[in-house]
Amino acid sequence: MLENGWLSHQPRAFQTDVLARTALVNFSPGQVVYSCGDELGGIYGLVSGIVTINTAPPDKAPEPIHIGELGGWTGEDGFLTRQPRRIELCALIETWMMYLPLEQMDEMVSANPAAVYRFAQILLANADTLVKIIRDLQKLDPDRRIASALLRMTKSGEYPIPLTQSEIGSTACASRRQVNSTLRRFSQNGWIEASYRSIQILNAEKLRIFAAEEGQRSNVT
Repeated sequence: MLENGWLSHQPRAFQTDVLARTALVNFSPGQVVYSCGDELGGIYGLVSGIVTINTAPPDKAPEPIHIGELGGWTGEDGFLTRQPRRIELCALIETWMMYLPLEQMDEMVSANPAAVYRFAQILLANADTLVKIIRDLQKLDPDRRIASALLRMTKSGEYPIPLTQSEIGSTACASRRQVNSTLRRFSQNGWIEASYRSIQILNAEKLRIFAAEEGQRSNVT
């Protein structure tokens, strides 16, 4: 956590204070960390495992839009707005996270008001990720949207991606049929290895080059 993500960019004294106040918590596969509309709470940092970040309009069931990155933190919305949770966080495999309670965050700010700016940096990091997602979804070619989504999800670490084709389609704005066809071609090219609810990236560089070829028709064969 001191080498990746938000906390790694903070001063040593602030890092020490955060670590002294956090608890290490475990989540089982399929367990929801928190849901849209949940009451106020603190922030979570991903130590190991995989979590999906899910969202939807109020009248729809949440769907995955991203996979959390190791060292990444989320949950800052409650601290900044004092409003209920706006997204859903769910563990896909056994997952360990650090949890800094809201009360501890408030104590840190009371002792040092500048701490609020450090916590606000989590929002900026997550906004940068959201901009990247939006940029990927603007690609007209569904093959390249799917490639971009897979590359975003590999940042979670060395784990295979344990998502269904429908869930991958949700992250890439593509139908299940499009995802099925694209994954088959990617597999034939040796870029990925796909099985039921599991995708392993074998050649991220080839996938990255393909995803970056904007304005061209898909030529995956």
